[in-house]
Amino acid sequence: MSKLTDRMYGYLAEDEDARVCKDIPESACNDQPQAFLAHLWSLTLTKLGDSLVSARLVLPWMLTALGAPSIFISALVPLRESLALLPQLFIAQQMRQTPVRKWFWVVGSIGQALALVGMVVAILITQGVLLGWAVVILLALFSLSRGVCSVAIKDVQGKTISKTRRGRLSGLAASIAGSLSLVTALVIIFAPEVTNTERDGEAWVFMVLLSFAAALWLIAALIYARVPEVPGATEGGGNALVEALKSIRLLWTDKNFGQFVLTRALLVASAFAIPYIVVMIQRSGDGSLTGLGGLMLASGLAGMLAGRFWGRWSDSASHHVMAAAACLATLIMAVALALYIWKPDYLAQQGLAGALIFMAAVAHHGARVGRKTYLIDMATQETRAQFTAVSNTVIGVVLLLGILLGVLETYAGVEAVVGLLIVLGAIAAVRALRLPNVQHD
Repeated sequence: MSKLTDRMYGYLAEDEDARVCKDIPESACNDQPQAFLAHLWSLTLTKLGDSLVSARLVLPWMLTALGAPSIFISALVPLRESLALLPQLFIAQQMRQTPVRKWFWVVGSIGQALALVGMVVAILITQGVLLGWAVVILLALFSLSRGVCSVAIKDVQGKTISKTRRGRLSGLAASIAGSLSLVTALVIIFAPEVTNTERDGEAWVFMVLLSFAAALWLIAALIYARVPEVPGATEGGGNALVEALKSIRLLWTDKNFGQFVLTRALLVASAFAIPYIVVMIQRSGDGSLTGLGGLMLASGLAGMLAGRFWGRWSDSASHHVMAAAACLATLIMAVALALYIWKPDYLAQQGLAGALIFMAAVAHHGARVGRKTYLIDMATQETRAQFTAVSNTVIGVVLLLGILLGVLETYAGVEAVVGLLIVLGAIAAVRALRLPNVQHD
């Protein structure tokens, strides 16, 4: 079994000739193949689960189909994104007091699974307003659990996976999960008689998706429990609120970290690109591409093809990956906006619209892989959890402010929103290029 693990690690991590052990404890070096594979399969399963319960796509579609009021739909993305990030600064301080931190990820993964099971029960016994409240509350619990996992996995990766191997780990997981999500998308696309029938038929489809996703998180928790993690430093623990407020000072006391957080905040433009491109496609007259299966197909295909490419590049220059992703997102938004204003008939063509959504998803994957790898490689074993928590807390606030984009659209139109995102994306690209190359430090 050990030889098989070593061979798989050598192939997937492209580490056949010599065991690379940079920036991890010496005692963790020999266990790196097992750690790499455990991280890979756990990340793959949860990334696939994310595609099945997307707050940008699947959950809004579900609430609309099952008759929940639109006010609940508008709350999904802000809750999903901000609640997964905002509490992390406090979670990190508690985590510092525990030498072995993989169990935080295990518990967080189980929490996400239980929240999804709760949604299945809600579909069975409620509808309308009650269903909306149930899904929103359970999504909040899901997001808080996700926040625990986010802090824990970066800290554990930093202790068990070598620098120059972390980016390809994230890329591989995204590629494999993207491939698997294609299968789900194709099933939905080619089963219109199931997805487009009365409420009971639609409810059944969503119950299957949520149940399958819950099972993925439970299996991932079991796999992650086998990560061979060495005990880490526990200095810096204390009162969570006091330590959290102290940690915020890192934004201006650590110049490189502060510049990275500012760049990451600007990169949020790539996260908002896809929903607004979809809005423009819808308003141009092509509604078919915005179907559930079609959007999942585009996103899954992007993850499958782009993940490994972005991951390999991130291991040599993750700041260049962030810059390239920002440039690509900016270009795609500019093209989509130009078509929307001057040639809406072109934007309504399924092939062109699909290509735009695909490329926007590729850019978003690049931004995610690049900034994750940069943060992990920039930090040390002692500061990684703290850097992650501060960064994610700031970005949580930024994402929550994304609600204001809806206000801007109401008064100035979607053109103003996309124009603003284009400007932010361009600035993000320039700032990313100015960041130091932490992979070569």
